Amino acid sequence: MPGPLFVVGAVAMCPHGGQITTISANTRVMAGGMPVALMTDQFMVAGCAFVVGTVPQPCLKVQWTTPTALTLINGQPAITQASVGLCIAANGAPNGPPIIVSTQTMAVAS
Repeated sequence: MPGPLFVVGAVAMCPHGGQITTISANTRVMAGGMPVALMTDQFMVAGCAFVVGTVPQPCLKVQWTTPTALTLINGQPAITQASVGLCIAANGAPNGPPIIVSTQTMAVAS
């Protein structure tokens, strides 16, 4: 599914309001002046307040399950606003999908 490329510095959060920060190894391909995020990059979550019963189970990272199908950067699939992923807790439990709030709008990939 085509969508605007997700870049480092774009706004995304876990379903519980935690802020997602992208740490990218991509230094070659830019969109809107920022590196394009790749499936293999690190997506860390901070500030998640998710609790199961009385046990905190905050989201800590994002694992993408559906990146781009056709667009590869440095041999890796890119992440777009339409990509699907899961926010993951420390115990490996999936806590729901990440929400991409905003990203650059100049470059689209599929």
